[in-house]
Amino acid sequence: MAMWKDSAPAPKKAEPARFDPPTHLHDLAAPQGAPARAAETPARESVIAADLSIEGKIEGSGHIRIAGKFKGDVNVQGNLNIDQGAKVAGSVTASKVILAGELDGNITSAQHVELLSSGALNGDIKAGSLTVAAGSRIRGHVECGWDKDAKPAGKTETGGSA
Repeated sequence: MAMWKDSAPAPKKAEPARFDPPTHLHDLAAPQGAPARAAETPARESVIAADLSIEGKIEGSGHIRIAGKFKGDVNVQGNLNIDQGAKVAGSVTASKVILAGELDGNITSAQHVELLSSGALNGDIKAGSLTVAAGSRIRGHVECGWDKDAKPAGKTETGGSA
C-alpha cells in the first residue's frame, strides 16, 4: 500500500524569464542635439497652490497655474492660468493667458489672452487675440491683433489731383 508515498508528480524546475528586446525599434533614433526624454514628454503644468505666497521669477517651457499669490515676472513658453482668488503682481509673457484672478502688471506678449468673468487686470495687454467675458475688469492699454510689421487698417492716402 502506498499510504506514505507521495503520488503527486515531481515539480518541474522553473526557468528564468527571458527578455527579448523588440526588433522593430532598432531603426528609431533620438533627434540630433536633444535628449531622448525631452523629445518624448509633453509640456507639464506646474502649480502654485492656493495656500502659497511666492516672490521671485518664473521662466520655463511648460505651463503654469497660479492659485495662490505670486510677486514677480512670469516668462513661459506654455500657458499661464491665474485661478479665481489668485493674485499676481508682475509682468507676464506666455503663449496663452487665462485670467480668472487678479493681475497687477502688464501682459507683454501672448498669442491669446482670455479674461474670465471673475478676472481683473490692472495693466497693459499686447496679444494676438483677446476674449473678454462680461463682468471682468480691465484698467490699461490694449494692443490686440497687431502684427509687428502691420500698419493700421483705416485711412489710406491716394495720390489724387488737386
